[in-house]
Amino acid sequence: APKKAKKKIEGGSNVFSMFEQTQIQEFKEAFTIMDQNRDGFIDKADLRDTFAALGRLNVKNEELEDMVKEAPGPINFTVFLTMFGEKLKGTDPEETILNAFKIFDPEGKGHIKADYIKEMLMTQADRFSQEEIKQMFAAFPPDVSGNLDYKNLCYVITHGEEKD
Repeated sequence: APKKAKKKIEGGSNVFSMFEQTQIQEFKEAFTIMDQNRDGFIDKADLRDTFAALGRLNVKNEELEDMVKEAPGPINFTVFLTMFGEKLKGTDPEETILNAFKIFDPEGKGHIKADYIKEMLMTQADRFSQEEIKQMFAAFPPDVSGNLDYKNLCYVITHGEEKD
Protein backbone atom coordinates (compact mmCIF):
# COMPACT_ATOMS: atom_id res chain seq x y z
CA ALA A 1 0.00 0.00 0.00
CA PRO A 2 1.36 3.48 -0.86
CA LYS A 3 2.39 5.59 2.09
CA LYS A 4 0.38 8.72 2.77
CA ALA A 5 2.25 11.99 2.30
CA LYS A 6 2.99 13.77 5.56
CA LYS A 7 1.39 17.21 6.05
CA LYS A 8 4.78 18.87 6.46
CA ILE A 9 8.00 16.97 5.81
CA GLU A 10 10.54 17.73 8.52
CA GLY A 11 14.22 18.30 7.82
CA GLY A 12 16.34 21.40 7.33
CA SER A 13 17.59 21.03 3.78
CA ASN A 14 14.40 19.67 2.26
CA VAL A 15 12.74 22.44 0.25
CA PHE A 16 9.33 20.84 0.79
CA SER A 17 9.65 21.48 4.54
CA MET A 18 9.70 25.25 3.94
CA PHE A 19 6.07 25.36 2.82
CA GLU A 20 2.69 24.12 4.00
CA GLN A 21 1.08 21.39 1.90
CA THR A 22 -1.50 23.85 0.51
CA GLN A 23 1.26 26.25 -0.58
CA ILE A 24 3.13 23.42 -2.31
CA GLN A 25 -0.09 22.53 -4.14
CA GLU A 26 -0.47 26.16 -5.30
CA PHE A 27 3.14 26.24 -6.52
CA LYS A 28 2.54 22.96 -8.34
CA GLU A 29 -0.48 24.46 -10.11
CA ALA A 30 1.56 27.52 -11.10
CA PHE A 31 4.39 25.28 -12.32
CA THR A 32 1.96 23.21 -14.39
CA ILE A 33 0.48 26.34 -15.96
CA MET A 34 3.96 27.64 -16.85
CA ASP A 35 5.20 24.27 -18.18
CA GLN A 36 3.38 24.91 -21.44
CA ASN A 37 4.78 21.89 -23.31
CA ARG A 38 4.22 19.56 -20.30
CA ASP A 39 7.75 18.10 -20.29
CA GLY A 40 8.28 18.60 -16.55
CA PHE A 41 10.69 21.52 -17.01
CA ILE A 42 10.26 25.26 -17.47
CA ASP A 43 12.50 26.62 -20.24
CA LYS A 44 12.70 29.81 -22.31
CA ALA A 45 9.96 28.66 -24.69
CA ASP A 46 7.63 27.93 -21.74
CA LEU A 47 8.33 31.37 -20.27
CA ARG A 48 7.70 33.06 -23.63
CA ASP A 49 4.39 31.18 -23.99
CA THR A 50 3.41 32.05 -20.40
CA PHE A 51 4.08 35.74 -21.02
CA ALA A 52 2.11 35.53 -24.28
CA ALA A 53 -0.83 33.97 -22.41
CA LEU A 54 -0.68 36.97 -20.04
CA GLY A 55 -0.76 39.37 -22.99
CA ARG A 56 2.91 40.29 -23.08
CA LEU A 57 3.99 39.31 -26.57
CA ASN A 58 7.41 40.85 -27.26
CA VAL A 59 9.55 39.70 -24.33
CA LYS A 60 13.25 40.10 -25.12
CA ASN A 61 15.33 36.95 -25.43
CA GLU A 62 17.87 38.33 -22.92
CA GLU A 63 15.09 38.80 -20.36
CA LEU A 64 14.03 35.15 -20.72
CA GLU A 65 17.67 33.99 -20.60
CA ASP A 66 18.25 35.99 -17.40
CA MET A 67 15.22 34.31 -15.80
CA VAL A 68 16.37 30.82 -16.77
CA LYS A 69 19.95 31.63 -15.61
CA GLU A 70 18.66 32.27 -12.07
CA ALA A 71 18.29 28.50 -11.72
CA PRO A 72 21.32 26.29 -11.02
CA GLY A 73 20.21 23.97 -13.86
CA PRO A 74 17.09 22.76 -15.65
CA ILE A 75 13.98 24.04 -13.85
CA ASN A 76 11.96 21.07 -12.67
CA PHE A 77 9.37 21.44 -9.89
CA THR A 78 11.87 20.99 -7.04
CA VAL A 79 14.18 23.66 -8.51
CA PHE A 80 11.16 25.94 -9.07
CA LEU A 81 10.10 25.51 -5.42
CA THR A 82 13.67 26.08 -4.21
CA MET A 83 13.91 29.32 -6.21
CA PHE A 84 10.67 30.58 -4.64
CA GLY A 85 11.87 29.50 -1.21
CA GLU A 86 15.07 31.51 -1.62
CA LYS A 87 13.18 34.57 -2.85
CA LEU A 88 10.69 34.39 0.04
CA LYS A 89 13.16 33.47 2.80
CA GLY A 90 13.66 36.28 5.27
CA THR A 91 11.12 38.62 3.74
CA ASP A 92 8.66 39.65 6.33
CA PRO A 93 5.48 41.40 5.27
CA GLU A 94 6.32 44.59 7.18
CA GLU A 95 9.62 44.96 5.31
CA THR A 96 7.89 44.32 1.99
CA ILE A 97 5.23 46.98 2.65
CA LEU A 98 7.86 49.45 3.93
CA ASN A 99 9.87 48.96 0.73
CA ALA A 100 6.77 49.78 -1.32
CA PHE A 101 6.31 53.06 0.56
CA LYS A 102 10.04 53.91 0.31
CA ILE A 103 9.56 54.33 -3.45
CA PHE A 104 7.57 57.48 -2.60
CA ASP A 105 10.15 58.59 0.00
CA PRO A 106 13.54 58.67 -1.76
CA GLU A 107 15.09 60.77 1.04
CA GLY A 108 14.06 58.12 3.59
CA LYS A 109 12.29 60.55 5.94
CA GLY A 110 9.76 57.94 7.08
CA HIS A 111 6.76 59.98 6.04
CA ILE A 112 5.10 61.09 2.82
CA LYS A 113 2.98 64.16 2.09
CA ALA A 114 -0.62 63.00 2.49
CA ASP A 115 -1.68 64.91 -0.66
CA TYR A 116 1.03 63.16 -2.67
CA ILE A 117 0.12 59.63 -1.52
CA LYS A 118 -3.58 60.43 -2.09
CA GLU A 119 -2.81 61.52 -5.68
CA MET A 120 -0.69 58.39 -6.29
CA LEU A 121 -3.33 56.04 -4.86
CA MET A 122 -6.10 57.62 -6.92
CA THR A 123 -4.24 57.86 -10.24
CA GLN A 124 -1.94 54.81 -10.42
CA ALA A 125 -2.50 51.07 -10.97
CA ASP A 126 -5.36 49.71 -8.80
CA ARG A 127 -6.89 53.14 -8.15
CA PHE A 128 -8.41 54.05 -4.80
CA SER A 129 -11.84 55.70 -4.70
CA GLN A 130 -12.49 58.91 -2.78
CA GLU A 131 -14.23 56.74 -0.14
CA GLU A 132 -11.20 54.43 0.26
CA ILE A 133 -8.91 57.45 0.68
CA LYS A 134 -11.29 58.85 3.31
CA GLN A 135 -11.23 55.53 5.19
CA MET A 136 -7.45 55.35 5.08
CA PHE A 137 -7.00 58.89 6.40
CA ALA A 138 -9.66 58.27 9.07
CA ALA A 139 -7.63 55.29 10.30
CA PHE A 140 -4.25 56.99 9.76
CA PRO A 141 -4.67 60.76 9.87
CA PRO A 142 -1.80 62.88 8.55
CA ASP A 143 0.11 64.95 11.14
CA VAL A 144 -0.22 68.75 11.48
CA SER A 145 2.28 69.21 8.62
CA GLY A 146 0.15 67.05 6.31
CA ASN A 147 2.52 64.05 6.41
CA LEU A 148 1.54 60.39 6.57
CA ASP A 149 3.76 58.33 8.92
CA TYR A 150 4.04 55.26 6.72
CA LYS A 151 6.43 53.41 9.06
CA ASN A 152 3.73 53.38 11.74
CA LEU A 153 1.10 52.50 9.11
CA CYS A 154 3.17 49.47 8.00
CA TYR A 155 3.65 48.40 11.61
CA VAL A 156 -0.10 48.53 12.27
CA ILE A 157 -0.89 46.67 9.02
CA THR A 158 1.45 43.81 9.98
CA HIS A 159 1.20 43.77 13.79
CA GLY A 160 -2.28 45.13 14.44
CA GLU A 161 -1.49 47.88 16.95
CA GLU A 162 0.33 51.18 17.02
CA LYS A 163 3.87 51.25 18.28
CA ASP A 164 4.89 53.94 20.73
